[in-house]
This record gives sequence, structure tokens and C-alpha cells, in this order.
Amino acid sequence: MLRRIARIVAPVAATALLATGCGVGSDGGDDGGGGDDGERMSSMVLGTGSVGGTYYPLGGAIAQMWSSNFDDLRVSTISTGASVENIRLLQSGDINLAMAVNGTATQAVNGEGEFGDTDVELSMLGNIYPEVMQIVAREDAEIETIADLEGMRVAIGPDGSGTQGMTQQILDAAGVEPGDTFADSFGDAAAKLRDGQIDAAFGILSLPAASLTEAAQGTDLTMVSIPDDVLSTLTEDDQTLSSLDIPGGTYDGIDNDATTVTGWATLYALPSLNEDQVYELVQSMYENADQIDHSVAASISLDTALDGQVDVELHPGAERYFEEQGVL
Repeated sequence: MLRRIARIVAPVAATALLATGCGVGSDGGDDGGGGDDGERMSSMVLGTGSVGGTYYPLGGAIAQMWSSNFDDLRVSTISTGASVENIRLLQSGDINLAMAVNGTATQAVNGEGEFGDTDVELSMLGNIYPEVMQIVAREDAEIETIADLEGMRVAIGPDGSGTQGMTQQILDAAGVEPGDTFADSFGDAAAKLRDGQIDAAFGILSLPAASLTEAAQGTDLTMVSIPDDVLSTLTEDDQTLSSLDIPGGTYDGIDNDATTVTGWATLYALPSLNEDQVYELVQSMYENADQIDHSVAASISLDTALDGQVDVELHPGAERYFEEQGVL
């Protein structure tokens, strides 16, 4: 049973709620992962992320679009620790669909990182939007680059999140060890930045991110850069990543340029999820992106649907759709 059930998306009914000892989203059965027999499902649960991030509201908007467009399916969402936790919840059958950073998914199928002792089944349904690691610091902390985080008070992202995993990759590549670390969502980290409780925060967010825009309005912040040698190490070790320049002025009040890394927020499921139903979900997401009530939905595009795909196989339903659209 899930630890947290944070939001049910209207018009989603209570059928998607978890029952003790049972999976979720089935047609009356107990198999929450879509079933080895691949039967169609009348309800599904999408794992998103923390309330202060991008996954949670965006996932809710995608689920609402699906629920409005399919008479025979209702999709609900839950707030989770994001990428790592979502992939684990897929394996346990507690959710049916998952949003995750593509780099975390690649680690999962290869038994790396947080998944070193885990046998993971995972299939890709398609990219949603580019995710950008954004590192911000209080201006009075005088932090300009990753090396300046040594001994500082740093929010590293929630436990079970792609943010925390990538934060650790960056710190390890730079040989930097902060002082006190805090496993906060970016929303909580922003509040601590404003209150002076922390010096810096990491967040994998959309660009621009509403939570960072809000934080910059009440606090003098600076964007922290990842130096070239650390960037080279990161992109060589993880082929799902690429470097990205964030121009000064992207956020009002943050005037300095910064260089960071970016990957993709991607939709995943178990391979056993019904092929025809996956085809319909993927088709609907890409062809009805204008119905998704979130600014990031503008990034949902067939042109980038498979960017950064490394080692995670496409779900057969998604593969069929992309073949028909000439993407493959």
C-alpha cells in the first residue's frame, strides 16, 4: 500500500484508490501492473512527484486530459518522491504509469545507481519535456560554482527523486562534500532559501520553473554553474545528459548566466500494460497536448519524443504509434 495518496484528479473516482493488499488500476482484479495477460484497464494511477516540483501539476493535467478523452478509462495521480520511487512503485504494482528522468530509468534497467540490487522491468512510452538541473544559492552565500558548495547547507532533493540522484552525481564528479544536506522538495527548499535556513538548493525543473520564479521574487538569488571539467565527466558517464546554458534574466532578479545539465522527463510503464491501450494513451498525449493545462505541455512533441533514449526499450504500443507517425 502506498505511503502517500495526495491527489485524485477530477473526474477521477475513488476506484483508483489503493486497497490493502491489492494493486491499483485493474478491471476488478488484483494485478496493478496492467496484468501479465495485458487486459485493458478501466482505471490507472500515474506516479508524479513532490507538490513543489513540475511533475505533480503537470501529471495531474495529463491525467485530466486522458480522463476527459476516454470514456472507458479514468487516470488518477499521486504525489511521490518522483523518478526513483516511481520506478519502484511500478515494479511493485502500486502504480501503472510513471514519470521519471530518462537517466534514472536507464540506470534502473542496467542495475546501476539506486537500483544496484534490483531486477527492473520498464518500457518507455515517450518524452514529455526537457528537464533542467537548476542550482540556486542565496546571493549573500557567495556561491558561484559547484566547488563553493563545500561545507555549505544544501537542499539536495527528496529521497527517491531523480534530483537527489543527479545531485549526488554532480557532487561526486566535482569532489565536493556539502555540510548539512536536506532532502527537501524544491518548494520546501525555496522557503528555506528565503528564510536563510539553507545556502543553496538543487532542483530538476522545467525552464523556467514557477517555483523558482516565486523564490526569486522574495530573495536575492544567484544561479550556480557546473564547471566544464565536471560537465565533461557527467556527459561522458551518462549519455542521456547534455549541457545547457541558462541565460541571465531567465528569472527576474537572477542576472548571471550559468551552465548546467539537462535530460528528459519521460513517461514509463511495465511492458505488460495492454498494447492497444498504451497506443491510445501515447497518441492522445502527443495529439492533444493543447488540452493539457500546464505551460510545459508546449514541449510535448513528436520531434523530441525519443531524444535521449538509452537502453530502455519502447513499449510495443508506443512503438506502433511512433512507427505510424514516421518517428522510427
